[in-house]
Amino acid sequence: MVRLRSTGIIRLALILVLQAWLIVDTGGAAMALTLSSSAFKPSGKIPSKYTCEGSDASPPLSFGGAPQGTKSFALILDDPDAPDPKAPKRVWVRVLYNLPADTTELAKNASATGLPKGAINGVNDSKQTSYNGPCPPTGRHRYFHKLYALDTMLPAKALTKADVESAIKGHVLAQAELIGTYQQGDP
Repeated sequence: MVRLRSTGIIRLALILVLQAWLIVDTGGAAMALTLSSSAFKPSGKIPSKYTCEGSDASPPLSFGGAPQGTKSFALILDDPDAPDPKAPKRVWVRVLYNLPADTTELAKNASATGLPKGAINGVNDSKQTSYNGPCPPTGRHRYFHKLYALDTMLPAKALTKADVESAIKGHVLAQAELIGTYQQGDP
């Protein structure tokens, strides 16, 4: 009888220790990767100043919650509605990668004013290695900003979206997405 009680007490003590450990451990748990912009809300309109009708500057972006083991970030901006949302024929792409793991934001017009050290502009669909903003020929297009936390660095050369997607296979620790919309003539 005494042995049963002591076994039960030991089990109870172990359960309490485990619960206390879980409470402490959860307090330090990583948040989910997040991506946001002070320029527009999720699924909101991208202001024209960040498009071909404005200064064509990239919008400011903020991100956080990178998981442990993150060595770099990659950012892909897709317009799946090109050239016409009613009859899309291709995805229009912009690429940025090798953002350092401690990066938490990209300032407005970051490609022109200074990317974090080591970050690389990939080859966009204008065949340039710079940012070019939304410029839909017709209709309201969706712009998917996709951020990937990676456990690796990518090759230090100008890659295309296909190159980046191939290189990140098996290396994505977390991802976040922010969608904005734009139609020519929007304020």
